[in-house]
Amino acid sequence: MTDYRRGFESLRQEVHVSSLPVQGALPAWLSGTLIRNGPAQFEVGDQDYNHWFDGHAMLHAFRVEAGTVAYRNRFVASHSREEALEQGEIARSEFATDPCMSIFGRVMSLFNPTPTDNASINVARLDDAYVALTETPLPIRFDPETLETAGVVSFEDDVSVDTSTAHPHVEPDTGRTLSYAASFGRPCVYKILGVSPEERTREVVARLDVDRPSYMHSFGMTERYVVLSEWPIVVNPLDLLLRGKPFIENFEWQPERGTRFRILRKRDGAEVATCRADPAFGFHHVNAFERGEEVVCDVVTYPDASVIDDLYLDRLRSEAPTPGTGHLRRYRLPLDGGAASSTRQSNERLELPRIHDGRATGRPYQYVYGVGTQNAGNFTDQIVKLEVETGAASTWHEAGTYPGEPVFVPHPDGTDEDAGVLLSVGLDPAAEQSFLLVLDAASLEERARAPVPHAIPFGFHGQFFGGAGG
Repeated sequence: MTDYRRGFESLRQEVHVSSLPVQGALPAWLSGTLIRNGPAQFEVGDQDYNHWFDGHAMLHAFRVEAGTVAYRNRFVASHSREEALEQGEIARSEFATDPCMSIFGRVMSLFNPTPTDNASINVARLDDAYVALTETPLPIRFDPETLETAGVVSFEDDVSVDTSTAHPHVEPDTGRTLSYAASFGRPCVYKILGVSPEERTREVVARLDVDRPSYMHSFGMTERYVVLSEWPIVVNPLDLLLRGKPFIENFEWQPERGTRFRILRKRDGAEVATCRADPAFGFHHVNAFERGEEVVCDVVTYPDASVIDDLYLDRLRSEAPTPGTGHLRRYRLPLDGGAASSTRQSNERLELPRIHDGRATGRPYQYVYGVGTQNAGNFTDQIVKLEVETGAASTWHEAGTYPGEPVFVPHPDGTDEDAGVLLSVGLDPAAEQSFLLVLDAASLEERARAPVPHAIPFGFHGQFFGGAGG
C-alpha cells in the first residue's frame, strides 16, 4: 500500500539500530532521546481491533547525540497484550473494542473488572520513572534505554479512580505533576490529582461531583487554576456496567447540554466559575492562561464528537478518511462565571498540538505546532505552525509523506519562543519506511532526517528527554 493507509497496518518487528543514516546536519546542541508511543498491532489471531486507539502499544526511541541517531522499538509488555498473545484472541476491553465474552463472562467481569493497561497514548516522566500512559490509571514504567517494560507504577496512597488523562501537566514553578481523573459511581467524581517531585503519593487537589460525566481527553492549566472542558458527550455510569459495550460506545452526544468549562483553583480546590459555551468537542487542550478577570483557554475543537467515529480503523482505511484535524478555538472564560465567548483563531486545520513546554505552559504564548491537512482526503500530510493571536500559519509539506506530532525542543541558549527544532516521525509509504524529521522551529526549514528500516504505524504522542537513554 503506497498511500497514507500504510500507517494503519501492523508492525511486529522489533529492532535496535545503533546508527541510522543521517541526511542533512543535526544541530550540534541537540542531545537526548525522543520517545514516541502509539499502537502497532491491530489484530490478534483472527480478531481485529476496531479503533485506532485500541492497537497494542509500541515505544520508539530515537537517541540523538553528537550528530548521530540510534533507533530502537519495542512493544509495551502490558497485561492486555500478554493475555491476548497467550489466549490467541482479544482479552481485555479497549477504548472501542470489546472481547467476545459469554454471558457468564460478562457477569463475572462486573465483579472482577480488568481494565486495559494498553498504554498506547503518551509517555512521561514521574520523578525518576519513565512511563507509558493511556486513559486508565495504570502508568507502565519502562527503561528509557532498552524500552523494556518494568510493570505498572504503584502509588503509595488510597486514591481510587477509574479513568485518567494521558496528558498530565507539570507546573513550571514547582515541578508538581497534575492529572485529571474520574470515578464512576453514585455520584461520579472528577478529580485533579497532584504528585510532587520525588514522591509516589497522589494528593486530591480538587474534586467535583457529577451526575453524568463527560469524556474529556485532556484539560487546561494556568498558573492558579485548572480548566475542565465538559463537552456534551456524556455517560450514564450504569451503562458502563450493564450495556456490555466497549467504553466509548456508552457515551451519548447531547448537544442541548452545551459545553461547560469548570475553573478550579489549585490552591484550595474551590470551583471559582462555571462558564457555558456552544456544543463542541475536543481531544486536546493547547494552553491556558490568565488575563485580567478571565481565563483564556485554547483547544483544538470539532463541531461535534463524530470525529471519534471517524477514527475507527475501517473508516481510516477506506477511500474517504477523516482529515484527522480540527481548528484552534480560543475560549474566553470570565472568572465570575456565565457565558464564554469564543473565536476560531485560524482557518488552518490542526491536531496533536504542541507548544514550548515549560516556558509557555500556563502563560501567554505565541506559537502552537501540530499536524495539518493540505490535501482533502489525505489524512495528516503537513506540519503546521500557528501564530495564536493572529492565526497566521506556516507549513512544511512533502508530497507523498505523512508527518506525525511535532515535538518542540528548545535551543539551550535561545531567547525567542520558537528558537529550537521540531522533531517529527514521518511516514514514506512508497519507500516502506518512516524517518525522523528535524525542522527548524522558526522557519520550518528541514535540518535533517534519518530513515528507519521499516514503516512505523501512525502514533499519537512523544516526549524529548534530554540525556535519556543510550
